Amino acid sequence: MFMNIVFWLVCLAISIGAGWFFVKALRAPKLWVKIVGGLVAAGACLGFASWVFIGGYGILKYYFPGVGPAPELTVEGTPEQIARGEYLTNLSCIGCHGAVDDQGNLTGNQPFSGGWNFGASEGVGFAGLIAAENLTPGGKLAGYSDGELFRAMRYSVDQNGHLLSAMSLMPYSQLSDTDTEAVIAYLRSLAPVENNLPTGDKLNYFGMLAAGAGFYGDPKTASVTVTAPPEGVTAEYGKYVATYGDCRVCHGPDMTGAKATIVLPTVPNARPLVKNMSEEQFAEMMRTGVRPNGIAFTDEMPWENAARMTDEDLAALYLYLTTPVE
Repeated sequence: MFMNIVFWLVCLAISIGAGWFFVKALRAPKLWVKIVGGLVAAGACLGFASWVFIGGYGILKYYFPGVGPAPELTVEGTPEQIARGEYLTNLSCIGCHGAVDDQGNLTGNQPFSGGWNFGASEGVGFAGLIAAENLTPGGKLAGYSDGELFRAMRYSVDQNGHLLSAMSLMPYSQLSDTDTEAVIAYLRSLAPVENNLPTGDKLNYFGMLAAGAGFYGDPKTASVTVTAPPEGVTAEYGKYVATYGDCRVCHGPDMTGAKATIVLPTVPNARPLVKNMSEEQFAEMMRTGVRPNGIAFTDEMPWENAARMTDEDLAALYLYLTTPVE
């Protein structure tokens, strides 16, 4: 935080100084000094002033997201919770927090040892370090209370209450209290894995500018309590499956597609494809990564995660995707 505030003060000072030079240039006796000096000083003043306002807004969003204290919570860690948490994390968390190979690339496998440099991989490494945390007890999360872990998932903030930039793009604020606690129970049950890979958010001032410009998500205004719909093969529960299965992260809130962002390409509307196939064809496609016409999904489609879904969850997801959007 200290260096980002120093950089903000430097930008502020340069902006004020450029404004002073602009006034001096306008008062110069020579016309060319008025024109050239005025244009240069005005450009510098406006440019650095925009960095001051956008970066300042980013600092406020990132360091002071307005999230309250972590709840007082102790997760029991029953076998049922651990089993449910294992299922959920292998559909979602493993997509970013799974093990990496020697080149730092995601393997899609356990352990949840983290280290994947999301920022560099997605072309936003200029903003600073954005790397997946080690979710085993061998990482930073061992120092988190259950309430702090709950708050991190619900509101996308770390132990200090600072915004988690990549997590803020995820839908976990809509995960039910019961399922959130199940995830915590499972993570607590893992064997500790230690490594020296850099993890977490350490954004520089370019990161503050990106945050201020809205390239990351906003602080969550999630409900204090979230309840899942009744489990079953229904469109309502299928929407919930699309939430914890991360489908809605890329395909949009209604699975009708999403425009390109700084970190994601344009993602198509999934509904037209699915409505023209049977439930059996849909399940086969999600299990194999190959469409009914024989064309495989691109690498951007993490179908391997969806392939881990139960038959019932896939059936609910199919029903949700074939039900008209209200």
